[in-house]
Amino acid sequence: MFSIIQKRKLYYLLSLLVIVPGLIAMIYSTVTFGTPVRLSVDFTGGSLFGLQFAGPTTEDAIRGVLAQYGEGNATIQRLGRPEDNSWQVRTSFMEAEKVNQIKTALGAVAPLDTNRSTFDSVSPAVGGEVTRAALIAVAVAAVAILMFIWFAFRRVPHAVRYATCAIVAMLHDILVTMGLMSLAGLFLRWEVDALFLTAMLTVIGFSVQDTIVVYDRIRENIPKYRGEPFEAIVNHSLLETLQRSLTTQLNAIFVMICILLFGGATIKQFIAVILVGMISGTYSSLFNAVPLVVSWELGEFRTLFGLLGTRRAQV
Repeated sequence: MFSIIQKRKLYYLLSLLVIVPGLIAMIYSTVTFGTPVRLSVDFTGGSLFGLQFAGPTTEDAIRGVLAQYGEGNATIQRLGRPEDNSWQVRTSFMEAEKVNQIKTALGAVAPLDTNRSTFDSVSPAVGGEVTRAALIAVAVAAVAILMFIWFAFRRVPHAVRYATCAIVAMLHDILVTMGLMSLAGLFLRWEVDALFLTAMLTVIGFSVQDTIVVYDRIRENIPKYRGEPFEAIVNHSLLETLQRSLTTQLNAIFVMICILLFGGATIKQFIAVILVGMISGTYSSLFNAVPLVVSWELGEFRTLFGLLGTRRAQV
C-alpha cells in the first residue's frame, strides 16, 4: 500500500521552503515600511483616490498638483495599461473641502471622468480600530477551532494533539498568504485592505474543514484497525479521504483561477489571496496537520528537541 505518512519529513521541508522566502520578505518589509505587509488606508488611515482620466497624463503632473496642497509625498500608482489612463493615489487623511480642490486642480491637468473616479477616506483612529478587530478576529477563530476540535474528538486518545496540529496547519496557511502579500507588496505594491481579512478567514475555513474530514476518518478507523500501528491507521485514513479532499478543493481552485484570469482588476488581489490560500490549505490539511499528529504520537518532537539540547550542551 502506498504510504503518504512515511514521507512526512519531506512535507515539512517543502513547507519550510515555501514559508522562508515570505518570512524574509516580511522582515525586510518591516524594516522598510514598519509593517510585515503594506497596509492600505483601511488599517493605517488616510485618503485613497481612484482617478480615471479621459486623456493621458503623467505621474509627475499628478504629483505636482498634490504638492501644491502639501501632499508631495503621496503614493501614486498607475492601474492597468498606460492607455487606460487610470491611477491610484494614496495621501494622508483629508477633509472634503481639500478633496474637492484637488479634484478640480487635477481636472485642469487632464480631463477627469468624475463618474468613474472614486474616493475613500479613513481616519487614523478608525484604521487602528480595524487593525485591532482584524487581529482579534483571527485569534478568536483560532481559539474556536481549538475548542471545537478538542470537544469533537474528546473520546479519541490525546484529543488536544489533533486540535493543536490543526492550529499549526492554520498558521502555515496564514504565513504562506502573508508571505505572498509581503512579496507582492514589495514587487507589485499590493496593499492589505479589509478584503484581505475576509479572504484569510475564508482560507482558514476551507483548511480546517478539510482537516476535520481526515481527522474524523482517523477517529472511525482507530477501533476498526485496532492492533495496527497508529502510523498505518492514519495512512489508511488519508488514502480513503484523499480523492474526496482533492476533488472538492480542486473544483474551487479551478473556479478561482477562472475568476483571476477573466475577472475584473478590482478583485484580482482578493481572488489571488484566496487561490493561494486554498492551495496552501489543501496541502497543509493533508500533509501537515495529519503527519504532525503522527510525529507527536511517535515522539519525534521529543527526539528532535533532545538532539538540539545535546548539541547545545556540547557547544
